[in-house]
Amino acid sequence: MTKIKIAVLLIGDIIILYFALYLTLWLRYWRPVQAELWNKHWLPFTIIFIMWLIVFFINKMYDLKTARNNFNFYKVWFNSLIWCGLIGFIFFYITTTGISPKTVMVLDLAVFGGLFLLWRRLFNRLIVYKKFVENMVIIGLTKEMIELAREINSKPQMGLRVVGMVSLQKSEIKFDQLEIAIINDWDELKNFFDKKKVRTIILGSDAHDYPDLISKLYESLELGVNILDRPTFAEKFTSKILINTIGQMWFLENIKESNKQIYEIIKRVMDIMLSCVFLIITLPLIPLIYLITRLTSKGPGFFMQQRTGKNGKKFMAVKFRTMYQNAESHGPQWAQKNDPRVTSIGRILRKIRIDEIPQLINILRGEMSFIGPRPERPEFIGQLKESIPFYETRLLVKPGLTGWAQINFPYGATEADALEKLQYDLYYIKNRSFALDLSILLKTIKTVLSGGGQ
Repeated sequence: MTKIKIAVLLIGDIIILYFALYLTLWLRYWRPVQAELWNKHWLPFTIIFIMWLIVFFINKMYDLKTARNNFNFYKVWFNSLIWCGLIGFIFFYITTTGISPKTVMVLDLAVFGGLFLLWRRLFNRLIVYKKFVENMVIIGLTKEMIELAREINSKPQMGLRVVGMVSLQKSEIKFDQLEIAIINDWDELKNFFDKKKVRTIILGSDAHDYPDLISKLYESLELGVNILDRPTFAEKFTSKILINTIGQMWFLENIKESNKQIYEIIKRVMDIMLSCVFLIITLPLIPLIYLITRLTSKGPGFFMQQRTGKNGKKFMAVKFRTMYQNAESHGPQWAQKNDPRVTSIGRILRKIRIDEIPQLINILRGEMSFIGPRPERPEFIGQLKESIPFYETRLLVKPGLTGWAQINFPYGATEADALEKLQYDLYYIKNRSFALDLSILLKTIKTVLSGGGQ
């Protein structure tokens, strides 16, 4: 259902783009748009529109969790229009299209910006309309399931709503503040599903211990309900794997490395090609950054530190030094936000990720990949394995310069943060593909351009 909603958003945006271009030409020349005029503009603007859609994707304007009409949405909308305008002017400056559409470009951006806002407001109104909302029921009244219900109902733009929760202990718990019905009588389940037009049922981990309940749910299959366990739904809803909902059997059923062999081979070829290309492009910068690092603070220009790679294999990661010399004289420490150990130049290098350029060598040598879990230090891995279940499973793949955890939870300085990032890492390990890798790369571009690095 979520994919359908995202597809509707995308198709709507494409329609708006071309409709805005038609209106722009009509307003610019103040006459009906003839075929000759349209043919001069549609192809170059199609190329621009593709790049604009990529900008919207990078800015998460197709992420239903954030695509809502609030202050942050308008901020992202305005920022996206600025980038779209810049891309358009650069395109027409460096290409020969036979037209000089400076006025058309500005006018089209303004018309599209207004129509885009109207379309998105309409979409967000429709998606919360009763007929378009997918009603859900949660089986179980545990603390975790109640929090899940709250999270779902707090994000109406997702088009989902929990209308009922089934008590496994036949208790009289009330949740008036959530406006959710509590179902104690299992014999009424089928009628409730039918009356509320329930389409999805989420099973708590304890539901399988109640054969009578499972029997009642089986009888409801004819209503067309979709039954999911909590880990499966949470993965779709949050784009991460919740550690407290899985066990060893989950890994046996979901982590199938034999199915990824062709993907891994092609990914390795791409890593080699891209690392060579970026090394050549950044080659003039390397001695300059090295010199600036040496002149602005005591110590070497490069910094080498042992990290843990795939299957626990140790390697020396190389970066430009961003901290003062002897920053860890008292032993290994977690990196902190606004870390006082970071030099003034190092802070700039970290913001735009330039400090990681030397790690292209690690990628070329096969110790890292462009995309994967963040390479962690052996000292911290030993510590985290003791406190976080399944932490070692992030070592099933090569670490990366960027990754699903980095773009969704960009800063980590505690064990709690490490747990959160592990949940995103597990999602990537299970679902990694070229499409997901491309998504991560595009969103990393935004992080670099906005100076969102740490």
